[in-house]
Amino acid sequence: MAKLTKNMKEALSKFDTSKEYSLGEAAKIVKDVTYTKFDSSVDIAVKLGVDPRKANQMVRGTVALPNGVGKDVRVLVLCTPDKEAEAKEAGADHVGLDEFIEKIKGGWTDIDVIITMPSVMGKVGALGKVLGPRGLMPNPKSGTVTMEIGKAVTEVKAGKIDFKVDKYGIVHTTVGRASFEADKLVENATELIQTIMKLKPSAAKGTYVKSVTLSSTMSPGVKVEPKSLTV
Repeated sequence: MAKLTKNMKEALSKFDTSKEYSLGEAAKIVKDVTYTKFDSSVDIAVKLGVDPRKANQMVRGTVALPNGVGKDVRVLVLCTPDKEAEAKEAGADHVGLDEFIEKIKGGWTDIDVIITMPSVMGKVGALGKVLGPRGLMPNPKSGTVTMEIGKAVTEVKAGKIDFKVDKYGIVHTTVGRASFEADKLVENATELIQTIMKLKPSAAKGTYVKSVTLSSTMSPGVKVEPKSLTV
């Protein structure tokens, strides 16, 4: 096992790693044990009782976090010229089409979200090898392939995120920053978990939410009592 750093040892001494805490307690602990000099992101990992290899057990969706994610989300809009003004007015960081497709083909991915429209998905689809592994591929289900370009940009900038279960059955996403007050982290995490609950596939049997862990970029994970989440 890797040797623990002094900071990590100190962090681990501040709470019981075998215990499950309420979401509010876990948020306070993560804030207390985060020792980075930068404002780290606070992440949640929700282990679900689903088999994501089966199409009828795939869990994916979008959620508008009430307090945002605490960082400026960089948005690229790939659209036809008639939609460019709408995208710019809504606050998109980059707007265009062919020139950005060429840049991405060359390996440029200095963005967090790509929003596009159905008529140009043929061109965008060709970027799958670059965008797919980075989770940047636009998708109608997450609202990033739409004719309502301005609305989509506004929502993403305000804290709308999309999530999906990975091959291990875990939804892993950011719910804020370490500088957030604990109750704001709790509000964001609760909103996400309630959304995941609503998306429970009818084919999923047994316990749906198996475990929940809250952590920051460099902190140890704090276990959350799943029963405390069924609000």
